[in-house]
Amino acid sequence: MKEILFISLVFISLLQACSAKAGSNSDQQTKRPNVLLIYTDDVGYGDIGIYGGEIPTPNIDALAKSGIQFTNAYASSATCTPSRFSLLTGEYSWRKPGRGVAPGDAPALIKPGKETLPSVMQRTGYRTGVIGKWHLGLGGNEGPEWNGKIAPGPLEIGFDYSFIIPATGDRVPTVFVENHRVVGLDSDDPIEVSFRQKVGDRPTGREHPEKLKMMWTQGHNNSIINGISRIGYMKGGESALWKDEDFADTFVQKAKNFIENKDAKDPFFLFFSTHDIHVPRVPHERFAGTTGHGPRGDVIAQLDWTVGKLIKYLEQEGLRNNTIVIFSSDNGPVLDDGYADEAAKKLGLHDPFSNLRGGKYSAFEAGTKVPFIVSWPAEISPGQTSEALFSQIDLLASFAAFNKTGFDASEAMDSQNHWDVLIGNKENGRVAIVQEALGRTLSYVTEDGYKYISPSNRGPLISWGVNIETGFAPAPQLYNLYEDPQEIRNIAEKHPELVSQLEKELNKILNKQ
Repeated sequence: MKEILFISLVFISLLQACSAKAGSNSDQQTKRPNVLLIYTDDVGYGDIGIYGGEIPTPNIDALAKSGIQFTNAYASSATCTPSRFSLLTGEYSWRKPGRGVAPGDAPALIKPGKETLPSVMQRTGYRTGVIGKWHLGLGGNEGPEWNGKIAPGPLEIGFDYSFIIPATGDRVPTVFVENHRVVGLDSDDPIEVSFRQKVGDRPTGREHPEKLKMMWTQGHNNSIINGISRIGYMKGGESALWKDEDFADTFVQKAKNFIENKDAKDPFFLFFSTHDIHVPRVPHERFAGTTGHGPRGDVIAQLDWTVGKLIKYLEQEGLRNNTIVIFSSDNGPVLDDGYADEAAKKLGLHDPFSNLRGGKYSAFEAGTKVPFIVSWPAEISPGQTSEALFSQIDLLASFAAFNKTGFDASEAMDSQNHWDVLIGNKENGRVAIVQEALGRTLSYVTEDGYKYISPSNRGPLISWGVNIETGFAPAPQLYNLYEDPQEIRNIAEKHPELVSQLEKELNKILNKQ
C-alpha cells in the first residue's frame, strides 16, 4: 500500500512539473519582447555588406537576413545631435533653436518631463538603459558639473541606467559618465573643461604635433589625450580618462551586464549607441590593420564584432527569440572629418555613399538615407526586404502603439505609428518625411519619390574640410528619386506647380503647433 502511495505521489509530482514547465514555455511565448536598439554613428547606406559594402560585416548581414532589411529608411537629420534628439523625443529637432550639434559642455537638450521613447517604454513596465555615445547635453542651464552630480541627464528622461560618453570621442572631457557621476574620478584631481580658452598644462595638437599618434586635419587640435588632440581643452581627471581603443569592449561589457541582470524580471529596452564609426577612428588592437581600408575600415569590422557579441549574449541568455533588435545609423557617411586617418585614400572599391549624392551634413540623400534592420525571430519571418518609407522619428509612436499606451502628442508631435511597417505586416509606410541638413536646410520627400529641397543661403556648395556637397542653393530643387536617385537633374523649373505643392506641404509641417 505504501509502495502504491509513493508511486502515486511521484506520478502527481511529475505531472505538476510538466504542467509548470509547459506554463513557463507559454509565458515565454506571450511575454513582451525585449528591445535592443543599436544606433551607430556616421555609418553610410553603403557601409554594410548586405547593402553593397565591400568591407565584410557578417554579423550585421546575418541580422538583416534573420528579419527585415529596409531600403528606404531615414534618419531625421544629416548630423548626430539633431537625429538623436528626434529619435528619442518624436519631435523634429529644428522646431526650436539650440538643438544643433552640441558642444561637449552643453546643458541637457531633452528636459525632464518631456515625452521620450524611453519614458514610453519605462511606464509600460520595461527596464530601460542607454550605453555608449550620448551627445545630447548634460546638466542644468549652466551645463554639467563634472566634479559632482551630473543632472539632469538620461535618468531624468526615462532611462533607469546610463553609461555614456558625454558628447563625442573627439571632444573633451574624455571620460565616462555612469548614471550621475564621472567614472573613476579622483576628487583631488578635479576636471575643468573649456571650449573657449586653454585650461591646464596639457599639450595641444597645434603646439606639439610630435606627440600625436594620429594627426589632425582641421579643428581637432586642442588638448592631447591618449595621443589624440581633441576639440576643446581639459584639465585634471587623470584617473578617469578613457582609452579610445577600449570603447567597443567597454560598451559591450556594460551591455552584457545590463542584459544578464539576474534580479530583473521585466523586459528590457536598451539604447546601445556605438561610437563606431565616428572620429577619431581608433580600433582596438584586435582590429587594427585587418581590413586593408585603414582605420575607418577597421572600426567597421569592430562595429560588426560588437553586433555579433550582443547577439551572442542574447542567445546565451535564451532571449534572442523574443528580442526585437533594430540596427541603424544617426546620419550618413563622412571620410575626412578632422583627422588624417587616410579614410579616402584607402577606400578602394568600398562606397560608403552607395553612389548617392552628398553625405554627412548634406541635404542630399547620402546625408540621411541609412541602413535600417529589424529582427524579431518570434514574430518576423526571415529574409524580408521592405521598400516602405520609414523615419526613425516614428519609433516612439510605433512602440507606444505596440505597448497599448498613449503618449503626449503635443510633445512628440512628429512621431507616427508605423508598427505594422516596422514588423513587416504592411508594405506602405509614410506619405512623406522631412530631412534636415546642417544649418536647418530642410527637404521634403514623398512616397511617390519626389524630393523638394527648400532654398537656402546658409552655406557653401561644398562643406569645408570634409569635401561633401551640401545641397544648399538659393533656388528650389526638385528631384525624382525613382528616376534619378543620384539627384543629378533638378526638375524644379519644369514642374513649378509640384514645387509649390510640396513647399506648402512642408510649410504646413513647419507651422504645426
